[in-house]
Amino acid sequence: MHVTHLSLADFRSYERAEVSLEPGVTAFVGPNGQGKTNLVEAVGYLATLGSHRVASDAPLVRAGAERAFVRAAVTQGERSQLVELEINPGRANRARINRSSQVRPRDVLGIVRTVLFAPEDLALVKGDPGERRRFLDELLTARHPRMAGVRSDYERVLKQRNTLLKSAALARRHGGRTLDLSTLDIWDQHLARAGAELLAQRTDLIAALQPLVDKSYEQLAPGGGPALLEYRPSAPGTAQSEPWAPQTAPGPEGQRSGEPVLILDDVFAELDARRRDRLAEHVAPGEQVLVTAAVEEDVPAPLKGTRYAVSEGTVRRA
Repeated sequence: MHVTHLSLADFRSYERAEVSLEPGVTAFVGPNGQGKTNLVEAVGYLATLGSHRVASDAPLVRAGAERAFVRAAVTQGERSQLVELEINPGRANRARINRSSQVRPRDVLGIVRTVLFAPEDLALVKGDPGERRRFLDELLTARHPRMAGVRSDYERVLKQRNTLLKSAALARRHGGRTLDLSTLDIWDQHLARAGAELLAQRTDLIAALQPLVDKSYEQLAPGGGPALLEYRPSAPGTAQSEPWAPQTAPGPEGQRSGEPVLILDDVFAELDARRRDRLAEHVAPGEQVLVTAAVEEDVPAPLKGTRYAVSEGTVRRA
């Protein structure tokens, strides 16, 4: 699959932007702070409903605007679709597919699929466990869009359960009446059910990733030894064999053929020459590869293709 056109309105630094895209490699080149990462961030947002740079939607809306729009025309085989997201900080976001009536934002998941590498990904190794869980859950959603609903249910139930417990603690602390906790068992059951499915899917995902990570690491760093992935749940009694954590059938997912869009956001400047060239050779055959770089010299030679110059919020084909 590949994106054929990206349209932005009041997204980040762009009041308006229209960018035609083609299969193969496209590089956005320009000094830092000029808006090149904003373009690939928008593509990633369509794929995950989130940003790889910020935790909330508010920074995505251009200063002085109330909302932002991200639209993309996507081709997969003989099929073309238009996906649109309206970003409304503090309110519900809106979505449309093929200019039809409004759908839930999570209904667009799976139309655009991306794999993104950015300097922020170092948080997967150096950051707290929450970063790694978020990464796994976003990948789960990319593979099985229905998991967006499971994640949403889990987060909703967890929030409501914690609110109940905090209210009870405050009531006791201030000598007030004892709060009724009879609903706690119900929340616990819902939490265990959604959490069990997330746990089982994360465990399966790690197993599926292991041989792929090992192979890729050997290609990028020959002789560096095996790359080991291990999932260690922080909660006690959460082994996959526990009776409350059953394997859940994924259910129908629809056709998901074709490669995802590969996004390399300012990563080559972080690598030595050998790893830079090996990574470039590895990804160059991808169906669509989007690259950002501060200078043309940071784009390795194997990544030949279309070039866009990005400067002061304008995007011009070089």
